[in-house]
Formats: sequence, structure tokens, C-alpha cells
Amino acid sequence: MGTIFHHTHLPLQKWFLAVALVLNAKKGLSARQIARDLEVNKNTGWRMAMQIRKAMEQRDHRDLLTGMIEMDETYIGGKPRKGNIGSGGQGGGSNPRGRGTKKPAVVGMIERGGKVRTQVVSKKNLRAKGISALVRRNVDTANSILITDEYQGYVGIKTFMPHQTVNHKVWYVADDGSHTNSIESFWALLKRGIVGQYHKVSLRHLPAYINEFSYRFNHRETANVFDLTIERAIGVTP
Repeated sequence: MGTIFHHTHLPLQKWFLAVALVLNAKKGLSARQIARDLEVNKNTGWRMAMQIRKAMEQRDHRDLLTGMIEMDETYIGGKPRKGNIGSGGQGGGSNPRGRGTKKPAVVGMIERGGKVRTQVVSKKNLRAKGISALVRRNVDTANSILITDEYQGYVGIKTFMPHQTVNHKVWYVADDGSHTNSIESFWALLKRGIVGQYHKVSLRHLPAYINEFSYRFNHRETANVFDLTIERAIGVTP
């Protein structure tokens, strides 16, 4: 009891193999692939993957991000349709891209050379008040510099911490060296995985999938990540 392995008739060897496969899949691993690799049915493969993602949930929010922090938001919902991209890729058509889209919003903050922190947010929390609150909860504002694009939702940040911006309509690296390339690289990895492996993810389960990618990224240099994940699996309510 009290582990992700509870209420299952599968041998632990298969669970351990599933954990190893998920950890080694940089772009994610579909339930069908897990089912093929472990010789189980698709539904069992999906349930195993979701249970493993419970062990990957973000639990380190007390450890504030510090240093040079890049912040950005993205929108998850599959491949853009032809004709739906407006000028500048920010809107147009029946399903505009960017901040005009109806797709779920995900905010990310990343330490340069360090960890990433992600969260699915409502559109109302993409306004200045919500974004500032998110920064205060996750960033050591006294010992960090935040770098974003020029979205108006970030305007309040400079009132409580150093804040640099990049105008992506003009450049991707500002004259002072400011950029958000690190978080954008993480978004690219996340979207390739969601579209390429999972194809479509419901809003209900989206946080679990995003946690999976964040966990792998944050432990990319952890030598004993398998042991750590098994330890985290103990005490997780199935």
C-alpha cells in the first residue's frame, strides 16, 4: 500500500522496466509503445505511465529558482492548422496561435543551466497580477534577474525585482545579451513530445504530462535518477 505499484498484479520487474523506459525517453513514450515493450495491453500501458507520472510530480516548490531566470508561456494543443496563422504567428483564422488561441496556457521559468518549473494556468492568471504572484512563489526575487519578452502581463515584475526584456519582433538576443532561448528550447522539446508521441492530451491530464518532461529535464544529470524515482514512487497514493 502507499505506492504506485499497489492494486496491480504485474510483477515489479515490469514496473521497474517501465520506469527505466520512461526516464530514458527524452521525447516521451506512448502507452502503445509501453504496451509493446512490456507485452501488456494498451490500457495497462497507459495506467502504468500515468502512475509513473505521479512519482514525477513537482514537489520542490520550496526551493526557489535563483540567478538568471527566463520566463515565458506557451500553448499546448497539437499541430497548428494551415490557414490559422495570422501575421507574426500570433493570431488569425478560426484557431489563432499564441496569446489569442483557445489552447491551454503553460507558464515556464528556467534557471540558466539549471532547473525548469512549469504550471498550467488559466487565461486570467496570464495578466499582470497573476504572473507577478507566480514569480513571487517560485523565484528568489532578491537574488535573481528575470528575463521575458515584452508581453504586457510582465509589466509589474520590475516593481519587485530586476527585469530585462527581449523584443522578439526585432531580435532573439538583446544588445545586453538578454534572451529567452533556454525556455524556448524546453518548449520545443515539450511540444515535439506531446505532438509526436501523445498526439492529443486532455486538459485534465496535461499537468501530469508536463511534469514528466520537467522531471526528466531537471534530472538530466542526476546519476541515480532511477533510484530517486523509485523512492518517490513509495508513498504516492495510487
